[in-house]
Parts: sequence; C-alpha cells; structure tokens
Amino acid sequence: MKKILISALLIAAASAAPAFAAGDAAAGKALYGTCAACHGASAEGNKAMNAPKLAGQGEWYVVRQLGNFKGGIRGSSPNDTFGKTMAPMAMMLADDAAMANVAAYIASLPVSHPAATVQGDAAAGKTGYAMCSACHGADGKGNPAMNAPTLAGQSDFYLVTQLKNFKSGARGAHAKDSYGMQMASMAKMLADDAAINNVVAYINTLK
Repeated sequence: MKKILISALLIAAASAAPAFAAGDAAAGKALYGTCAACHGASAEGNKAMNAPKLAGQGEWYVVRQLGNFKGGIRGSSPNDTFGKTMAPMAMMLADDAAMANVAAYIASLPVSHPAATVQGDAAAGKTGYAMCSACHGADGKGNPAMNAPTLAGQSDFYLVTQLKNFKSGARGAHAKDSYGMQMASMAKMLADDAAINNVVAYINTLK
C-alpha cells in the first residue's frame, strides 16, 4: 500500500515542476532586514525564536512558501502557532518581485550546518527516511523537479515541528496547498513522535 501511495505522489509531483522569475539579491538585502530579526543576519536560524535556517534552501521553495504565507495557505490554521507568526511578516513583502528578491539574497548567503538539537535513533531513522528519499533524494538535497525542498543541513527542530504539523493537519490541509497535501500523506506514515525524531536524527547525518 505504501509503495502504491508513494508512486502516485511521485507522478503528481513530477507533473508540475516549480517555475519562478529570478530575483535581485541586492534589492533583496534591504528587504531581508526584517527577516534577520528572527532568522539571523546570515539566515542561519534561531531556535529560541522558532525560526528555521533559510540559507541553503532553494530559491523556488522560499518564494513558494512566502507566497503561501501571504495567501493564507500557510499560517491560517489555529494549530500552526509559529506559522501564524510568520504570515504577517510575509505580508510586508509587496509583490512577487519582492519575494523573489528576498529569496535571491538568501541564496547568496553562506551555508553552515547547524548543531543538532533533536535526540533520536539515526539508524532507525535511515529506514524511515527511505520513503522521503524518493522525492528529497538520498542525500536530502531536494529536487525542484519533484517540488521537494532541501532537508539536509536544515534546522532539525523545524523539521520535527513541520512533520508534526503535516501529520496533525496543521499544515497541508488547505485546499490550495496541493504539495502540502502530498507531504501530509507521507508524514502520516510516521507512526509517532519517536519515529519523527528518528527520521530527523538521520537527516542530521546528511551533510
């Protein structure tokens, strides 16, 4: 059953590769000032602010998620506490060009690997990650053609939160979030919080 579901999701994801206009990093630098308060000057993330690392993430994905926040596709669920914080921040970006510019600036920043904060069994997580690798890649570097963002090197606390959100319906339940719906189906295959921690612990080993 899992293999059938994964195959169906792969076909759906591959049918709509992301497309966006490249932004102006210089223009994005000024706009990023507001983001830096939580995400850090180098977009390295800040666990105390529940703000994930952004550096190293694909521009197309950053643009898509900013658009989702602006459009109420993300951050509108009463159970998405941190998403509700991010939504009004995204609203400060006037248009698609502004979002593309911020994403371009983030892409220009140096990428570092954050310290692990999640405790889990990486060996057990490797097995659980097998279904993730079909879209996100064995190395966790993501695949734009599959609409799958980079996981390797991202903030582990954020990955745990988002997997729980997908699993609970706090994310991926909006009618316009087709990619989120696909991810929600995958997250439900992780039996419990321990399984989520194990997968994220394994992702932490991917450099």
